Amino acid sequence: MSLDLSKLAGKSPEELIAIIAAMSKAGTSRLTCKVSEKGAMSLYGMGRWPVTLYKSQWRRLLLEADAIEAFLKAHDSVLVDKAPAE
Repeated sequence: MSLDLSKLAGKSPEELIAIIAAMSKAGTSRLTCKVSEKGAMSLYGMGRWPVTLYKSQWRRLLLEADAIEAFLKAHDSVLVDKAPAE
């Protein structure tokens, strides 16, 4: 299962968690989600530290998925790929 950011916009947190769980089972990703003590969602597996945002911040990020993908394509020659965290 591959991750297409443009298809994630508008998904509920529950749907996103289900997608991440399916990817983990498929062996393509080791991403996991947890709710922090302050009620934010932490995404583990992107790097050494979790990415932690509040629900409204995750939704705002997902709404910008197309713009983020366009930026990645436009700057492909200068952006570096990094291996996933072990």
